[in-house]
Amino acid sequence: MKSLKVSYKEHERLIVDGLRVNIVSYLRECETSTVNTTHEYMQYPISEMREEIKYLLADFEKSTIKEKKEELNLKQAPLKVVRNSCIRLHYELFHLHVAIPKVLGKELSFIASKKCLENIQQSNIFIKENFPNHVFTVNGKSVHNVNMPSESGTCRITAVCALPNGQVLVADYYNKRVKLLSQQYQVVSHLDVWNGPWDMCLITPTEAAVAMFNEVQFITVSQSQLAKGRKLKLQHYCTGIAHNHGDLYICSGTALYKFTLSGELVCRLYEDSSADFTVQKCAVSPTGDRLYITSWSQHKLHTLARDGTLLATYTDPALLRPDGLHVTPTGQLLVCGFLSDTVLQVGWEGKSKLATLATQKDGMRWPESVCYSSTTSSIIVGQNGDNILVFRVE
Repeated sequence: MKSLKVSYKEHERLIVDGLRVNIVSYLRECETSTVNTTHEYMQYPISEMREEIKYLLADFEKSTIKEKKEELNLKQAPLKVVRNSCIRLHYELFHLHVAIPKVLGKELSFIASKKCLENIQQSNIFIKENFPNHVFTVNGKSVHNVNMPSESGTCRITAVCALPNGQVLVADYYNKRVKLLSQQYQVVSHLDVWNGPWDMCLITPTEAAVAMFNEVQFITVSQSQLAKGRKLKLQHYCTGIAHNHGDLYICSGTALYKFTLSGELVCRLYEDSSADFTVQKCAVSPTGDRLYITSWSQHKLHTLARDGTLLATYTDPALLRPDGLHVTPTGQLLVCGFLSDTVLQVGWEGKSKLATLATQKDGMRWPESVCYSSTTSSIIVGQNGDNILVFRVE
């Protein structure tokens, strides 16, 4: 869709530039021919100019701009249908994932999940083949204050999660709260937690898991209200958390662990004890075949295979103290540079920068979390401060 728009804009620019050249050339010609004409004899050249410019504009109306615009709309229509279908099916599968165990029981649930997995894998192959490293383009920004009147201190937004209905969850470390924001990014509900939340991820469209100190607190969203659910107690710190197909990935600061949703430890996937905060936060690709972790102290972004094998390491002067990171439903990788005040898009292989999406010039200051909303086509950035930034993207 972006490629088609660029092609149309280039065609439009050429046509408009041609019209501008024709008008300017004609006006210069008129200026030359009337330079020695007295005032009483200027009426005829002016009326002639008017007619000629009308002719040029009429010729412009007959140009191929309208045809190209119609062609653009025709070509984009099926792509928009595919995109919207992908978004809709993504969230419907989330609901199905929650409902199947309750309705079918374990055996039928297992069979149904396998059938669904086949379709999901086919969809992921389609996405990889058709949307390889699509680069976001920022086309607007807004700033929203998420500090509540009852809070005496500033906010520190360490995690952001976008809900399918357009609402947003933010984790506020300093005020020890999880806040629910409306579609207009106003605080409509909040839930106090016993410690500062480090990270948060969605489990279902109405449930999130909040990582703090040495536990994971599950919370639910219902009718714009937040409620606490079960807890998982762990034997190590929780600095980052991600979820994919029933698996929980949890960072301890120096290691990445894989858990079941019930809290059972599956394995330790990766460890680096050479310093503190070498495994700060994590994210998972839609297919589950790539794991990403930020090394806060080493200024690195690591890419791991499903089994924890290190595949790539990325460093960049614009990525000092990499902190928050996020993978979109179609695999785009976003990462924050805390000290460099940047948000970058990195290739899904984790080896190269594709784009700088936001910097200090955009009002960025100590970004700690980032999230993409498919519903609103926007990137939401949480900072060490009261404001979140929302960037509209294509």
